[in-house]
Amino acid sequence: MNLKFMMFVRTAFVLLMLGFMTTALSGQEVSFRPPAVPLVTFDPYLSIWSEADHLTDKNTVHWTHHEQALVSLIRIDGKTYRLMGADPKDILALPQLSLKVLPTRSIYEFENAEVHVTLTFMTTALPHDLDAFSRPLSYITWDVRSVDGKSHKVSIYSSTSSELVVNTPNEMVKWEKLKMGALTALRVGTQAQPILGSSGDDHRIDWGYAYAAALSSESKSAIGANQTLLEDFSQKGDIPLTVDPLMPRAVDDRTPVLAFVFHLGEVGTKTLERQIMVAYDEIYAIKYFGTPLRPYWHRNGATPSSLLQTASKEYASLLNRCEKFDRDLMADMTKMGGEQYAQICAAAYRESIAACGLAADANGQPLFFTKENTSNGDIATVDVIYPMDPIWIFLSPTLAKATLVSVLDYAASPHWKFPNAPHDLGTYPIVTGRDDGGEGMPVEESGNMILLCDAIAHADGNANFVTTWWTQLTQWAEYLKNYGLDPENQLCTDDFMGHLAHNANLSVKAILALAAYGDLCKMRGDNVDAERYTQLAKVDAAHWMKVASDGDHYKLAFDKANTWSQEYNLVWDNILHLNIFPSSVAQKEIAFYKTVMQPYGLPLDSRTHLTKTDWSIWTATMANNIDFKFFISRIYDYLDHTTVRDPIADSYMTDNIHSGGMHARPVVGGFFIKMLTDSVMWHKWASGDKMKNLKWAPLPKFPFPPKVVSVVSTKCDWNYTINQPAKNWMSPAFPITKWQKGVAGFGTLEGSHTKWNTSDIWINRTFTMPNETYKNLQFYVFHDEDVAIYVNGVFASKATNYNTTYEPLKISPIALKLLKPGARITIAAHCHQTEGGQFIDIGLVNVVNE
Repeated sequence: MNLKFMMFVRTAFVLLMLGFMTTALSGQEVSFRPPAVPLVTFDPYLSIWSEADHLTDKNTVHWTHHEQALVSLIRIDGKTYRLMGADPKDILALPQLSLKVLPTRSIYEFENAEVHVTLTFMTTALPHDLDAFSRPLSYITWDVRSVDGKSHKVSIYSSTSSELVVNTPNEMVKWEKLKMGALTALRVGTQAQPILGSSGDDHRIDWGYAYAAALSSESKSAIGANQTLLEDFSQKGDIPLTVDPLMPRAVDDRTPVLAFVFHLGEVGTKTLERQIMVAYDEIYAIKYFGTPLRPYWHRNGATPSSLLQTASKEYASLLNRCEKFDRDLMADMTKMGGEQYAQICAAAYRESIAACGLAADANGQPLFFTKENTSNGDIATVDVIYPMDPIWIFLSPTLAKATLVSVLDYAASPHWKFPNAPHDLGTYPIVTGRDDGGEGMPVEESGNMILLCDAIAHADGNANFVTTWWTQLTQWAEYLKNYGLDPENQLCTDDFMGHLAHNANLSVKAILALAAYGDLCKMRGDNVDAERYTQLAKVDAAHWMKVASDGDHYKLAFDKANTWSQEYNLVWDNILHLNIFPSSVAQKEIAFYKTVMQPYGLPLDSRTHLTKTDWSIWTATMANNIDFKFFISRIYDYLDHTTVRDPIADSYMTDNIHSGGMHARPVVGGFFIKMLTDSVMWHKWASGDKMKNLKWAPLPKFPFPPKVVSVVSTKCDWNYTINQPAKNWMSPAFPITKWQKGVAGFGTLEGSHTKWNTSDIWINRTFTMPNETYKNLQFYVFHDEDVAIYVNGVFASKATNYNTTYEPLKISPIALKLLKPGARITIAAHCHQTEGGQFIDIGLVNVVNE
């Protein structure tokens, strides 16, 4: 048998096995095909995924499904293949053998008859080292070796698209090549740089800068048009060492990319490695009650240059640490819940992290903010923190605390005037508070906060963390004592199901929160209140068992016979050793749930076949190990086979493999709740967090609303059109003679002077600036919904979603320079509306105490 035939047989066999196996972490593992694969992930803005079985099936995307292309080609002995991305379509893909998703790494294996390639995406999400955890970058590493005993000439191409830095592809971007020590760094960002200037759910960052960096000694680099560079490499095996001078330009105009080429030379059986880092500097991460907060990694003056150079130098040690973390965590999750459970949690790990932003407060302490992805984009939503935090209570109590501090501080401020806990603090990445009470979930959020604080106390071995906010916890406990046992008609965390009175599961939460408050009292040395609240919870539990009983299970609501729901809040009774409900309650529920199980999981309640993946795992955690694995197997089957290629969905229909729902959300961190049921295991991991006695800064003093002095009035005459104008509509020279005239505001809401009820409106107004100077000149805008504003044709600001009154909006530095005393100014704006009421009006104000 000759060598060529042997290699053909070997390759054919490997490809045949592709459908049946995945390379094992250690020993034999079951194969798992996650719906989407985390590639470059850090927070809601740097979150790039592959939503396909093979890395070459589709182009990579942001979690919002907007393309953010990472491309890799490999050239072997003069023939080019695709490793990542679906383009160029006329180039064959190198056969992919396997995929393995671990907590910090996604590992792809490729092979043909000549070479084997391992392509690894690693994010240093090490929870016991917040310096590494907070680095906004991922490593992309190629390991190449020959498999046929011969040497092969190999080159690798990698590009990172400018799509990473825009919300919409018509935004203008600029780029440059930088030298950073031993690294070459390529940088791209928008021309406008509207830092923290917009918020919302289906929204991508358009401020700060994306970087791609590699060792100068191993690489060649260029910045240019995507298609041009792809053709250069695929046809010639190289790229020109140029930086495209045609800038700024829009991303959708010959999409600029940051490109590297690695010429490996002759590759034999010895593995050769090359690497790039993809990073993002947001400059500011969160607007916190009017104060911009730096990303946590930035807190001690770190710069993109120092970040990338340090990350490059530390790669070898970080790889070893990530490998150990992945190996140890996978082993313990397998021990606790089985292989399927471990693989689900591994796929959820970076997803949960990438739905949160990590900032530093004025004292340099961590503040960890959830974003309510695929919902409404809220920031620091308590009933999102609640299902997420088991991952951090288990792995990093510091991060769990960092999710709660902002909520606790706000609740303790004069701005919060309600007896219950807040629901959320604004819309990511802008924290404003909800002085009007916001979305009402009074029992839900009050119970959530107390239970999480008690869980943190168990992780710490003391209740010191809650001391500052003990008044608030006491107030919430009293609220639950009065209103929690039989909740009035209100929302709970499952708000998509609507209001519900006498909610049995919500009542369980209130009862256990009272017991948890008693537990905190005991840790604080207050045995009298500890006993009082414990006994109150036990009395309430006994009453609950009577009024919720419905034969072989318990009801959805006390007044609704022949109903049922997942009583997932019961899980805390065992984890926190509260012992309020007899174990027979959970046993009865688990036995019943098995009778209503659907092909892909347990429905949320008797009203629907919809489930919540996080709550289903909480419910499963109340079962014995055999039943736990049964519950998990249905979820695993859904994730392994669903045709909806999203990051793990936390809602879907349990009888429909083609259904999907909310995804890419922090709440998948709740999958780790099983790990809290073994106190020894919990302590082993939580004790790795060495950050103790942190001194968080007090809440910034924030006037709300800010005090403003009018400079250019609102409610004035404008020119407007509802018909799409030509591309240069924002220019002062643009002819508007055919536009209509009207008085602002335009819209349908109360206070509208000119009716506007179409999807879009363009408005234009020319005036002379007053002959005065202003220290803090800003727009004064009432918008519903998205608005983009220009000054003399220059982009000045934008805001997404909507507000409910006039609010200041920062002006870009370029546009601000045009607003000089006595200058002739044209303001042009476009407002886009999707549903509901609508409104637009714009003025100028001097903000005197923001």
